[in-house]
Amino acid sequence: MWILAIGWMYVVTLMAATEPSIVAGIMTFLFYGMLPLSLVLYLTGAWRRGRARKQKVQDSKRPDPPLT
Repeated sequence: MWILAIGWMYVVTLMAATEPSIVAGIMTFLFYGMLPLSLVLYLTGAWRRGRARKQKVQDSKRPDPPLT
């Protein structure tokens, strides 16, 4: 997944660099790169966050072993 994100940001950076003005380049970088990529990475990380939350609940219910 990370290689796709790096590749996409490379393409978007080159697209932004070829824009005729700095403002257009910044807008291209934000709206074609950062916003969609952050949304995709957030959505693909949802299952990991859910699994970690369930594991934390299970760990809190498990009694600690006695100290000997």
